[in-house]
Amino acid sequence: MRICLIGPAYPFRGGLAHHTTLLYRHLRQRHHVAFYTFKRQYPQWLFPGETDRDTSHAPLKEEGIDNLLDSCNPLTWWRVGQHVRRRRADLTIMPWWTSFWTPQFFTIATVIKRRPATPILFICHNVVDHESHSFSRLCTRAVLSKGDYFLVHSEGDGNRLRALVPGARITHAFHPIYDVFSAGTMPKAEAKQRLGLQGEIILFFGFIRPYKGILDLLHAMPLILRDRNITLLVVGEFWGDKGAFDRLIKELKLETAVRVIAEYVPNEEVGLYFSAADLVVLPYRSGTGSGIMQIACGLEKPVVATRVGSLPEVVEDGRTGFLVNPGDPEALARAVVRYFAEAKEAEFVENIRKTKERFSWERLVQLIEAAVTTVPRSAL
Repeated sequence: MRICLIGPAYPFRGGLAHHTTLLYRHLRQRHHVAFYTFKRQYPQWLFPGETDRDTSHAPLKEEGIDNLLDSCNPLTWWRVGQHVRRRRADLTIMPWWTSFWTPQFFTIATVIKRRPATPILFICHNVVDHESHSFSRLCTRAVLSKGDYFLVHSEGDGNRLRALVPGARITHAFHPIYDVFSAGTMPKAEAKQRLGLQGEIILFFGFIRPYKGILDLLHAMPLILRDRNITLLVVGEFWGDKGAFDRLIKELKLETAVRVIAEYVPNEEVGLYFSAADLVVLPYRSGTGSGIMQIACGLEKPVVATRVGSLPEVVEDGRTGFLVNPGDPEALARAVVRYFAEAKEAEFVENIRKTKERFSWERLVQLIEAAVTTVPRSAL
């Protein structure tokens, strides 16, 4: 197939840029792919972090990517759509994750859908924003109504999509593993020494936002510390007010039990923190898929996670990790204590090795191929 892919990539950072870049890498092994990405993504005043640029010394990037799209220049939106039309693509793939992209993606999709139309597949990382409101849902409906095929990461997102776009052709897909960070891994003892850590370590990693449940994990820590001498390693950039986090640490007297590295982690250092961890904890209160979950899987780290989004479909409860209900610090604490008390690491790691191939990028490409061949193009 001739495929056009539109979405974030280097020089921009984060899981979505990694996802589209790795998808491009694997799609082009089987298809002719043109990848259009951004030359400006967010206006700086709108971005919640320090910068949206990737400062890694070892950035994830591929050759042949066109940096054409400027989020603030409507002329570039039209130009990207025209590029797709000139290529006479068989399929255009676009990620969807936030209603900020409504004007840009609506314009591109409108140009692409002029006769003869190119089918569009939306990969819905989030059907609606994590902190959504009625206007954002209207924006989402306007864009996604332009789609012909959809990939979602969870049953809940599939239901939300059907409510917005009745009759949508939906494929329930998985979030592939991120094993590209394995180059930075090292023996656990060495990683702990480099970080000045000792004993049992649990890791919370990634952008720190309210829906990810970090405060629930802090509330669980005093219960964990009754039974185990554990250090919580919190690594990631805070998106929003850090004050509630700092106040709760002081209130619960966790200053010596919580180590915080409040910054975005460059690619070459990701493996260091996962190498140091005995267990990764994802206490999310809501969500769809999780790139952090798939980094843990790719680096063969067991997890304690909540039953939200696609996490119960990725974690095999009692085999590759433990699952608990969201918003329940006591359940989180019991699961963490059980993992160490029953010495589950070797068993869980072996089970991850046996099963992680089902989350490969090759399988995702095959799912996309199957999804877009279920309906003849003449029917679109």
